Amino acid sequence: MTVIVAGTLEFDPATAEQAILSGRKHIEGAYTEKGCVHYAWTLDPLNPGRVYVFEEWTTQEDLAVHLADHWYTDMAAHLGQSGLKSADVKKYRVDLSEPVYDPQGKPRADFFTEK
Repeated sequence: MTVIVAGTLEFDPATAEQAILSGRKHIEGAYTEKGCVHYAWTLDPLNPGRVYVFEEWTTQEDLAVHLADHWYTDMAAHLGQSGLKSADVKKYRVDLSEPVYDPQGKPRADFFTEK
């Protein structure tokens, strides 16, 4: 089952960009791990100091390996040294995934492939 990790990190606005840029090697390292589909850390252009985290893992087991691996622990240490003020990050299990747009190109909120 796919697992999504998503949330926000808060930094001093003066250091947020550098914190993420200097953590690039840890982000790139996570992409080398089995099951890592997405691993993105993005600055919020409207809220200085806020960073959005978005990760997609193919399985819970792959995420578990990541959380025990040095790419994760090294990034956690890096963020702590970079002035991380707070974090609100959650994980979500995904049992169904489908496009937002149906075959006719109409955006839909319902899960139209589930019958």
